[in-house]
Amino acid sequence: MRTMLLVNPKATTTNHRTRDVLTKALSAAMNLTVEETAYRGHAALLARKAHASGFDAVAVLGGDGTINETVNGLLNPVDGGGDEGGAAGRPALLAIPGGSANVFARALGLPNDPVQAVGAVLEAIGEGRRRTVGLGRALWEDQSRYFTFCSGLGYDAEVIRAVEGMRGTGRKATPARYVNTALQHYLLTDKRRPAMTVEGPGVPAAGGIFMAVISNTSPWTYVGPRPVCPTPWASFETGLDMLGLQRLGLPSMLNLMPQIIGVRDTLPTGRHLVQLHDEKEFTLSAERPVAFQLDGDYLGEVERVTFCSIPDALQVLV
Repeated sequence: MRTMLLVNPKATTTNHRTRDVLTKALSAAMNLTVEETAYRGHAALLARKAHASGFDAVAVLGGDGTINETVNGLLNPVDGGGDEGGAAGRPALLAIPGGSANVFARALGLPNDPVQAVGAVLEAIGEGRRRTVGLGRALWEDQSRYFTFCSGLGYDAEVIRAVEGMRGTGRKATPARYVNTALQHYLLTDKRRPAMTVEGPGVPAAGGIFMAVISNTSPWTYVGPRPVCPTPWASFETGLDMLGLQRLGLPSMLNLMPQIIGVRDTLPTGRHLVQLHDEKEFTLSAERPVAFQLDGDYLGEVERVTFCSIPDALQVLV
């Protein structure tokens, strides 16, 4: 199997020695070409190159951001215009966790330890196991981007923006830093955010939403080993799910949090929740720009985003 391995040398939880061990293990099982990412967007360019050069697979040793870039490169192989012709015509993906959360890899059932994850991936290769997964796609202004597990508008994107600012000063994006930043941001910032409205084909319109979580799978994220599941019915085999919060006050949050932390199979309940499940398309519109993230990557402020489900988009060796 001809495989390109994309290595993020700045990945949070791996060091040079670990990367060498993992690379040697993968090289023993496949014809491996190793490329290091050097800047934001580089993984997408390398994945596009792998697709154009006829590689069978692209492996990623990095976090969710590097995986997101890789997926976008695989699905936009030439001109960035989008390639939704099916998973069989593009390289398969191997996800090896190396970031702070690794939500996509863990949602696939891979261990969070990169050495154990490589063992599981090699086992899948030996047994010829492949899984075809769906993706989400966000369209806003004149831009379009795929996502593997989640998007968000409002408070969660504001937290990601704050953590990315800290990373710019050299601090690592650890789970503890996300939790502490989320708490500080909630306690110290104004709760009066711009209201959003959701609508779409067959979707009942609802307004007054101040935070929206859009999910392509569950969990939405992890707090250390504990999953956070605001949309527990979401999966790679269905359309998109959404949880919208119409209240961000302390009573509403205290009611919600125990319902979404840990493994769940029931939807959270509350008077001020807007919930969607297995939707093909819907649009969120804000009365003024709100913070926006995809797969934990802050993308700025937007007023309108359309979300689409792209079924059977990608093959994963797992």
